[in-house]
Amino acid sequence: MERLAIDAEFITLGQALKMTNTISSGGMAKWFLSEHAVYVNGEPENRRGRKLRDGDVINIPGTGRFRVSGPAPGDN
Repeated sequence: MERLAIDAEFITLGQALKMTNTISSGGMAKWFLSEHAVYVNGEPENRRGRKLRDGDVINIPGTGRFRVSGPAPGDN
């Protein structure tokens, strides 16, 4: 499982797809999620705006599994 480092409280699933090089632009997120299965914490997810926080696990079949790793408490 790979680490997906973020520097904010959360990112959206659409942003995560772009960060993992699953899609080349944010505009592709809606299409990708309508055509491919993506799982967040073991549950199917198709909302590109789904907020992902520290500790969430994203499974993108064909791309990989990623654990969201947020900033340490007190970091800004």
